[in-house]
Amino acid sequence: MKILILGSNFNNTGGTERVGSMLANGLSEAGYEIVLASISCGNKPFFPLNNDIKVVPLFDTIGRTFYRTPNIINRIRKLLKEEEVDTLIVVETMSVLFTLPAVIGLPVKHICWEHFNFNNDLGKSGRRIARQLAARYCDSVVTLTERDKDYWLQGTQHKSQITAIANPCPFPVQKFVKEENIKIVLAVGRLTHIKGFDMLLEAWLQVNLSITNWKLKIVGEGEDRAQLTDFIEKNELADSVELVGNTDDISQYYRQAEIFCLSSRFEGFPMVLLETLAFGLPVVSFDCDTGPAEVLEHTGSVLVPRNDVNQLAKSLISLMNDNEQRKVIGARSKEKAEVYQPQNIINQWTSLIESI
Repeated sequence: MKILILGSNFNNTGGTERVGSMLANGLSEAGYEIVLASISCGNKPFFPLNNDIKVVPLFDTIGRTFYRTPNIINRIRKLLKEEEVDTLIVVETMSVLFTLPAVIGLPVKHICWEHFNFNNDLGKSGRRIARQLAARYCDSVVTLTERDKDYWLQGTQHKSQITAIANPCPFPVQKFVKEENIKIVLAVGRLTHIKGFDMLLEAWLQVNLSITNWKLKIVGEGEDRAQLTDFIEKNELADSVELVGNTDDISQYYRQAEIFCLSSRFEGFPMVLLETLAFGLPVVSFDCDTGPAEVLEHTGSVLVPRNDVNQLAKSLISLMNDNEQRKVIGARSKEKAEVYQPQNIINQWTSLIESI
């Protein structure tokens, strides 16, 4: 069976491109013939791919031609025919606006892979339309969480199969022994409003009044750096807070941390939480839609009412003061990480593909 995985641009370094590449590798290793295509660019995928995966850019650059919908539809349809594709997996819901007309009359299984929270359209009305069309006309829609699956079932006139399959964890379960007395709280993500680092710093003000020998490290880069830096300086937090910036080796920061904090206003599926599980980190997280409650279930990690800065601070302080509880949660986290190992996730994908 030949499978075409279609994304926007696999040259990018984002989480969607990362898990799309992991899926391509996993399905390739499972015996499927894989074509990885990007609507624009994608000629040099950022994440490593197996040698037997064919890489196809539909358009070399983003320009006027790219934005002409008929051209995109025609190019996708041509590729489906030339490669004699059996199954099409669309990595981004918006692209369904192109792929639905492209598959008309072709014997192709059509799967839409949702990566965002159903309740968040990222300000694009086209995304709302694409979701309704996908639910009605695709053979299957894959969500990342059971909660988001429920949103799709409740919010669409679906005729397609709605299935929840989590993203795979990029890291195996770690076996190293953590150093004692690390005293670092870690947060990871783009420095943007969605990730709520402004609220995390507000909470850290309270933490710092109670506990002075811990540090907060925030790994990531983004448009809110100046705003966050200004807050740190005005509130004299420079000795206990570090904005690390981007890194090529996130694993070193997971190894060095004692607690992970997720302060997002909303999430689609927080990959960082999968990574923290693999490294055995206890987590304090806002209970935002969607992801944290499902990923952290049965680990003992702490869920805080969304956007409740005071409770976030109290929960951090409590966990920072409880070494034994951190160890218990860390052990449970590694057990939960097994659920998200790539082979388990690929098995769910192969079951879905074969069942359509």
